[in-house]
Amino acid sequence: MVRWYKGENLNPSRALLSVYDKTGIVDFARNLVDLGWEIISSGGTANHLLESGLDVTEVSEVTGAQEMLDGRVKTLHPKIHGGILADRSNQEHLKELENRGIKPIDLVVVNLYPFVKDPGIELIDIGGPTMVRAAAKNFDSVGVVVDPSKYEYVIDEIRQEGCLTTKTRRDLARDAFAHTAGYDSEIVSWFDDGQEELPKSFHLSIEKTGELRYGENPHQVGARYRFTNASSWWDEAIIHSGKPMSYLNIFDTEAAWRMVSQFGDEPSAVVVKHANPCGVATAKTIEEAYKAAHECDPVSAFGGIVAFNRPVTTEVSEQLSEIFTEVVIAPSYEDKVVQKLKENANLRIIEAESPTSYKFDYRNVDGGLLVQTSDTHLGDPSEWEVVTKRQPNESEWIDLEFAWQIVASVSSNGIVLSKNRQAVGIGVGQPNRRDAARIATEKAAGRAAGGACASDAFFPFKDGLDAAIDASASAVIQPGGSVRDDEVIEAANEANLTMVFTGIRHFRH
Repeated sequence: MVRWYKGENLNPSRALLSVYDKTGIVDFARNLVDLGWEIISSGGTANHLLESGLDVTEVSEVTGAQEMLDGRVKTLHPKIHGGILADRSNQEHLKELENRGIKPIDLVVVNLYPFVKDPGIELIDIGGPTMVRAAAKNFDSVGVVVDPSKYEYVIDEIRQEGCLTTKTRRDLARDAFAHTAGYDSEIVSWFDDGQEELPKSFHLSIEKTGELRYGENPHQVGARYRFTNASSWWDEAIIHSGKPMSYLNIFDTEAAWRMVSQFGDEPSAVVVKHANPCGVATAKTIEEAYKAAHECDPVSAFGGIVAFNRPVTTEVSEQLSEIFTEVVIAPSYEDKVVQKLKENANLRIIEAESPTSYKFDYRNVDGGLLVQTSDTHLGDPSEWEVVTKRQPNESEWIDLEFAWQIVASVSSNGIVLSKNRQAVGIGVGQPNRRDAARIATEKAAGRAAGGACASDAFFPFKDGLDAAIDASASAVIQPGGSVRDDEVIEAANEANLTMVFTGIRHFRH
C-alpha cells in the first residue's frame, strides 16, 4: 500500500478507528483490511469490529497502557499522537519514531459523542477531538474522516489511486476542523445555558447543506446552511416532486409551515407570499379551511406557498390543481393525492414534520449581528384587558384571538381583519399604520362586518381605528401603550366597538 507523503512507499498502512456513530464502520474497516491495512481501535468500536470477525489491534496493545479513569484516558498517549503528528517528510521525525518504537498512523477515523443530544460533563469528548485535530493539522501526511457519509468515497479513492490525493486530504481536514469547532461551540452553549438570556458570546458552527440556483435575485449567489448537529425538519422532509427549491421558496415555505403549525390540530390552511400571509383560515375540515384561506386574497395567492396542518385530501388536491401554486406542504397526503398533484410538474410537494422553535433571531449589521430572543409569546388571554365599555361576546373573542395570532406573523406595520376564523383582509409592511389599516379594509371588501381587527402595535392616532370602523369590524385587539390611548378608546366607545389591550407588541421587520 502506497503511503501518501512525498511519494515514499512504506508498508503497511495503519488506520485508527474510534467512532460513536458506528454506521458503516464495519464495511469501511473490512475494505481497509482487504486493501492491506492494519486496524487500530479501542473501546466500543474495537468490540464492534471484533464481533464482526475483523482483526483489530487494540489501542492498549499499541500504548502498553490500559484504559483508565472509566475510559476518560484511552488514546492520549505519545505512541498514538506521535504516530499521527509525525511529519513524514522530516527525516528527524521518522528517526525519532523509530527510536521510540512508534509506528506511523496514516488514517484517523473518529466521530464524537453527540453532546448536543445529551449534554453533560461526561459527554465532553477529550481524546476524540484531540486525535481529529492532530490528524487534520498533519493532513500532508495523514487522512482524517469524521463523517460516515465519506467512507465510500475514501475507500474508492484509495482503491483507484492507491492513496488519498492531497486535495481530498485537505478537504477532509477542513471538515474535521469544522466538526471539532461545532462540537466546541455546543459545549460553550451548554455552559452558557441558563446563565443569561443572551450569552456573552456566540460560537456558531454552520455547514452548507445544498447549493441554490441563486439567492433572492438571479445576480445573487445562494445556498442553504444549517447549524452543525442541529435537527431540522428540512433535513427529514420528503419532496415528492417539482423543481428544486429556490431561496425564496425555502424562505416562504418556512414562514408558511411555522405559521400553520401554530394552529395545533384544528384544520387550518395558510397561503404565504413574500414571507407574509395573504390567506389564513381554520375550519371544521381542511377543505373548508383551504377554500376560506384562498378567498382572503385570491390575487396575491397566485404563485404562493400553501401550508396545511392536516393531511391533504383528494378534494383539496383538486382545488390546488386549479390555482398556480409554487409549493404545497403538509404533514401527509391521502392515497393517490401526490400522484394527482404531480400532474403539475412545477409544483413542489413537500411532506414534513412540525418545525422546532427558534431560540434566537439574527440580523446582519456592519461588523456583527443583532441578536434577540424569538418572538413566540402571544400572551395569555386571561391577562388581556378589555378597555371599552362593551365586553366582547363569545364569537368576538374567537375572532380576536385568531386575528392576534395572525398579526404576530406579519411584517410591520400590520393590520389583520378576520371573521369566523378566516382572515378577510391583511395589510402588511406599511410605514404607517393608517395605510396598513386602509389596505386591510380594501382587501376585506365588506367581509369584516361584525369581525375582529388586530394591530401588531398600538394605534398612535385614532385614524388607524377609523379604518377598522369603516370595515364594520366590531372588535379590536392591540397592544395599547400610546400616549393617545384615551382618544382611541373614546373613538371605540363612540362606535360601540369592544377593544382589548394585550400589553404585547409584535413588530416584525
